Amino acid sequence: AGAAAEQGMDLDAVVAIAQVAADSMGSLGVALDAVTIPGATATNDRLDASTIEIGLGIHGEAGIRQSPLLSCNELAKEMITTINEYGLTDKSSGDEKIVPTVKSGDEIAIVVNNLGGTSNFEMSILTNSCVSLLESMGCMVSRVFVGSFMTSFDMMGASLTILSLAGTKSNELKSLLDAPTTAISWPCIDVWKDVSTSRPSAKEFPEVEAPTGSAAASYEGVKVTIESFADAAKASLRAAASTLDKAEPELTKYDLIVGDGDCGLTMQRGANEIIARIASGELDVSHPVPLFSTLADAVSASMGGTSGVLLELMFRKMSVYLLNSTIVDTVTMASAFEEGVKAISFYGGATVGSRTMLDALYPAADALLTSGSIADAAAAAQKGADDTGKMDSASAGRSNYLSAEALQGTPDPGAVAVALVLKSLASS
Repeated sequence: AGAAAEQGMDLDAVVAIAQVAADSMGSLGVALDAVTIPGATATNDRLDASTIEIGLGIHGEAGIRQSPLLSCNELAKEMITTINEYGLTDKSSGDEKIVPTVKSGDEIAIVVNNLGGTSNFEMSILTNSCVSLLESMGCMVSRVFVGSFMTSFDMMGASLTILSLAGTKSNELKSLLDAPTTAISWPCIDVWKDVSTSRPSAKEFPEVEAPTGSAAASYEGVKVTIESFADAAKASLRAAASTLDKAEPELTKYDLIVGDGDCGLTMQRGANEIIARIASGELDVSHPVPLFSTLADAVSASMGGTSGVLLELMFRKMSVYLLNSTIVDTVTMASAFEEGVKAISFYGGATVGSRTMLDALYPAADALLTSGSIADAAAAAQKGADDTGKMDSASAGRSNYLSAEALQGTPDPGAVAVALVLKSLASS
């Protein structure tokens, strides 16, 4: 209607094209909770943490049904199916009859609307699910509008509107949809015109597989002199992973003060992934070279964040270092550990005194090289971690913008994690 009025159409013409659009669309909202009304003495708590409502109104009105939590793909199917089954009123034959909102071959535009409290990340996932399902039904989704168009304060949910562009007024509707505007909430979009081919954003790009067989570097000539290495590696990894899993609340507490609050969960995800890969056999404990390489894979697949990237680099460096050795004994393993620590420092740009995990890793590497004792390395790491709580500044990591008052008394959670792991390895 706004675009039509801007083009100079009279009021009757504006009403007419707006009515065409309204008669060609279906819409449905879903939410995890109802709206919190400012000033109200009571909240609408009819939805618990494991229930969503389908078809609720933006003022919190009850919907058509409630459902257990659904994935985005399941939610998209529920919304599209409900909209399609409700249908549109077809008056073309003179008699009114209900027809599906869309059918295979129809060109359509969709609006995925944030009801107020949904993150952009979640909106993008839901949008992808909706577009993928509609295109799998044979529809041609030429226009996708995503944003906060009709919100309801903090309502955690989204609505989907499907506009059929298959009618006699389709070209006029498309022209009005694409008209330029300065309205701050109406986004500029790319129009997917070549509907005869698949949408580029829907193409899956395969991951680059690591080389195998003759393409992979061979470690056959690298002799391991550590007794029962595979059994020892499994036991040590399980002990370390269990420790990190249990330490999540402590690490999270520290990181909420001096970081962004995700250190505990990040370490826990990595630990659980390692346990799962030991059970499935994906983690190769037969030899140190593939062990640290597959450890890097596990960390890369699960941890994320800066710490995940740096630990992956550490394990890959250790694997490469051992690959270029002739014998792997405890001394060589200590040297590999030191090389891995240096890799974190090189790529991360931090060192001892930066108030990061390196304040525990570097002292541990020095102790391991000096005495060969994991217990000594654990003690050195613990002292280094404790010392971070006495530092009044940080030159790297999330803490580098915090004041001395905020930092004092709270150790770096990454350094604490290192100390906990080494302590568990010394005890296993």
